[in-house]
Amino acid sequence: MSNELKSADIELIQRILPHRYPFLLVDKVVDIDGYSAARGIKNVTFNEPHFQGHFPSAPIMPGVTIVEAMAQTAGVMLGVGFDVVDTNLLIYFMSIDKCKFRRKVVPGDVMEMHVTTLRGKPRGKLFKFQGVATVEGDVAAEAEFSAYVDWTPGE
Repeated sequence: MSNELKSADIELIQRILPHRYPFLLVDKVVDIDGYSAARGIKNVTFNEPHFQGHFPSAPIMPGVTIVEAMAQTAGVMLGVGFDVVDTNLLIYFMSIDKCKFRRKVVPGDVMEMHVTTLRGKPRGKLFKFQGVATVEGDVAAEAEFSAYVDWTPGE
């Protein structure tokens, strides 16, 4: 593995993740260091559907979507790190632990999701990650989460 950090734009993200609007919650992933760490970026906009009801007079990004954005960042990191683009990779949540919300995420924010692999082997099925979502350097949310990776869906 080279020491060069990689990145994924929205086109590459869509070739790795099965998610689509309105549930694709990461715009790009940068600083991808193999399958050990990455930083996702989400430009939060008012036209996202969850803001219609959460809450109309004071739009706040739901905490579960913040955690999902961290998980999607981890999925892109695995896709790039293991070079499994265009393979219909599927990743399923198994657990979410130590989840804390520290600050609101609102339209106009640029949220960064810093994800680190805590456990997992190349081509293994089980991975554990730590994620921290920040806005302007302030921690918005943090969590540890586990996932099951289906490297060969449909086989």
